[in-house]
Amino acid sequence: LYSTVGDQQRIAQDILTALKEHPDAWTRVDTILEFSQNQETKYYALQILEQVIQTRWKILPRNQCEGIKKYIVGLIIKNSSDPVTMENNKVYLKKLNMILIQVLKREWPHNWETFISDIVGASKTNESLCQNNMVILKLLSEEVFVFSIGQLTQTKAKHLKDTMCSEFSQIFQLCQFVLENSQNAPLVDATLHTL
Repeated sequence: LYSTVGDQQRIAQDILTALKEHPDAWTRVDTILEFSQNQETKYYALQILEQVIQTRWKILPRNQCEGIKKYIVGLIIKNSSDPVTMENNKVYLKKLNMILIQVLKREWPHNWETFISDIVGASKTNESLCQNNMVILKLLSEEVFVFSIGQLTQTKAKHLKDTMCSEFSQIFQLCQFVLENSQNAPLVDATLHTL
């Protein structure tokens, strides 16, 4: 997208803008992410998906919401299970994490009651995955306690805060487990930032 020159760049931008504005563009995001080798194109596709989550989530059929949720989780696992892949795709992974937070704001805890126990359990299987999961937990905490003002109704914000507090012991136990057992400096750093 940005490595071409002049007219080619303008044409590419026009095509991507037209795609982004198409109401069904989000249904092609998985194909774009799977087959594109260009990181900017992948990021653009994620922006399309994020827009749908932010503006149309409540009107999507339940099975599509579940499909998007599972797809995002799968991509996060794929891109964070190996330290080299995680480092090479850090901008892409950061955007995936932010999209997951957008999903969680709409799904957790009502439609995803097991999220905290799921992420804690998965964290004990792989240090690289655990490191990214710590980032997700930190982002979720920030979203719930810091950025929720003005973005969520007071009732929803209170419900998220209460749920986060009630499930904090699982998060704390995971952090304690990592700090007692890991010699992985980036993981320990991510864990300390989560606390």
